[in-house]
Amino acid sequence: MTIAKPLHPARRAALAVPVLAALLSAGLFAGQQAVAQTAPTVPLTKNAHVMESLTQARIADVIRHQCPSISGRTITAFFKAEQLKSYALQQGYSGDQIKAFLKDPAAKAEIHARADKALAAKGVTPGDAQSYCKVGKAEIASGTLAGSLLSD
Repeated sequence: MTIAKPLHPARRAALAVPVLAALLSAGLFAGQQAVAQTAPTVPLTKNAHVMESLTQARIADVIRHQCPSISGRTITAFFKAEQLKSYALQQGYSGDQIKAFLKDPAAKAEIHARADKALAAKGVTPGDAQSYCKVGKAEIASGTLAGSLLSD
């Protein structure tokens, strides 16, 4: 039996599927099992837990791309995505509603704007890799959702 060598962190980060786009659309909402009996009371764009979770995922994704010393924790992201999938299904959202939401340019723009605003509030300066690294390390140390998706 041959054991594969671990990838260099920079190579692993380059090969990692973007947390928000691929994991959340392919892995997160792929199934449609266990749908709740009641219909959701608000659209996904107004569901605070879903929007905050996706904003945190976007924050992690931006940090891992902008900070050369921080990489994404893809397996952790997959499991977090599965948890969010279960939550959304339990709230009564259908697989089709979820897929449409993830493809909606306006929803993506709102998530990106929320993440940009949060990063700016935390002290990130666009173009300054070290500011992203500083925020990323703080997120990791604080144990936030974004921090749990990152590794330094």
